[in-house]
Amino acid sequence: MQVGDKMPAFRATDEQGRVVTEKELLGKKTVIYFYPKDSTPGCTAEACNIRDNYHAFLAQGYQVYGVSKDSQASHVRFKEKYALPFPLLSDPTTEMLQAFGAWGEKKNYGKVTMGTLRKTFIFNAEGILERIIEKVDTKNHSAQIL
Repeated sequence: MQVGDKMPAFRATDEQGRVVTEKELLGKKTVIYFYPKDSTPGCTAEACNIRDNYHAFLAQGYQVYGVSKDSQASHVRFKEKYALPFPLLSDPTTEMLQAFGAWGEKKNYGKVTMGTLRKTFIFNAEGILERIIEKVDTKNHSAQIL
């Protein structure tokens, strides 16, 4: 994806089992952040940083969605444990991750594997991509976005 692109079509389920599509996100500015795994140190730091600054997102008219390939049940536990106020979308097939360009090769301890790339996409109310953050600072991600 590149700045100026329309939000790709997707269909994902949140932790409550509610189906979310790109059409439902139109009309409001949207932050969609992709993260590798619930309850891991970096992902927890990132989610909690967004949680701690959530009022600022709302004040600026943003809706926020976190996305990983974790299951709905995992998202429920993650959300409850850290009191996350925003929806977490489950993408076990990686279709949404791939549509956004957040799935690809990663190097882990010298091994190349396919996995979730930590990226954040910021869309305007019309669903047009305004910014991509590819070098995410998990502890200060809200400041990077806002």
